[in-house]
Amino acid sequence: MKFQSWIKRAGLVLSLVLVVGMMAGCGKSETQTGTGGATEPDSAKQEETELTVLLDWYPNAVHSFLFAAEEQGYFKEAGLKVKLQTPADTNDALKLVATGKADLAISYQMQVAISRSENIPIVSVGSIVRHPLNQLFVLESSGVKTPKDLEGKSIGYPSVPLDESIVKTMVEGDGGNASKLNFTDIGWDLIPAMTTKRVDAIIGGYVNHEKLLLEKEGIKLLAFEPAKYGVPDYYELVFTASEDGVNNNNAAIKKFLEAAAKGQEYTRQHPQEALQTLLDKQNSDFPLDPEIEKQSLETLLPLMDAGSEKFGSQTAESWQAVVDWLKKQDQLRNDVDVEKAFRNL
Repeated sequence: MKFQSWIKRAGLVLSLVLVVGMMAGCGKSETQTGTGGATEPDSAKQEETELTVLLDWYPNAVHSFLFAAEEQGYFKEAGLKVKLQTPADTNDALKLVATGKADLAISYQMQVAISRSENIPIVSVGSIVRHPLNQLFVLESSGVKTPKDLEGKSIGYPSVPLDESIVKTMVEGDGGNASKLNFTDIGWDLIPAMTTKRVDAIIGGYVNHEKLLLEKEGIKLLAFEPAKYGVPDYYELVFTASEDGVNNNNAAIKKFLEAAAKGQEYTRQHPQEALQTLLDKQNSDFPLDPEIEKQSLETLLPLMDAGSEKFGSQTAESWQAVVDWLKKQDQLRNDVDVEKAFRNL
């Protein structure tokens, strides 16, 4: 569901068998033939290009369009056999793609920029969620009305320095003094930290997940959008591929993106049906709350809408703003060439 929270969700541990299977199957083509040893005529043969696509987290509402594309046959129509998988460690997704062990991965715009500054040959090939999901949540009872009111308050964050930078930028953008902020490293215990009022605010939680779960517990919150207080209006989630993958597998990736766009349009027009498909295919180790996922999808759909542009489209302006902000926050090891960081296929 977003750092995309994006270096991500350390509590998520799945079997390494997934990664082993993924390494064996990625990027290949197979020819389907009949049984019984007889050779089918050429006209009966169908080639499908296999693509392994790594999710950013366990399947949830933000992935509905991919499962819809699969269920509605859009991938098959495009001549693709798509494997939607969750890596054993979500921190490894970009590395697996960069080294050719997976074809595509859902990741985070800021993480892609940081990775490129570390000379990891990753390219963003399509935006998914076009606005930040990671927002600053404050207890309504804390008396905080705007970010600058956090001076002297306790802010929980999940061991991610970039989250600190987001809060500091927001407070300064609101006219406050960031040096007066008190940060508490709470790991990924975001929800317990708020329900027990261990902290007054948290960063690293998603507006389509943690916020909904907290509100279900009866916790009254205020949510502040980073983009309204000096942080770039970045793409929370993007599709990524390796530079080699884009150069050598361009046609298949383009077909995948087109099929995914059809899945998103189907999801927009049939949200209940798309959500039910997701629920039917959910990971039994991480069961979904249908009502939470329904609310999540309702939150996500407008944030995924590209308006008059095609689903997945990206702009150089967005990438430049992100790179400039990250550089100002001392998050980039080396300069990043924006034109090489993303492609509109």
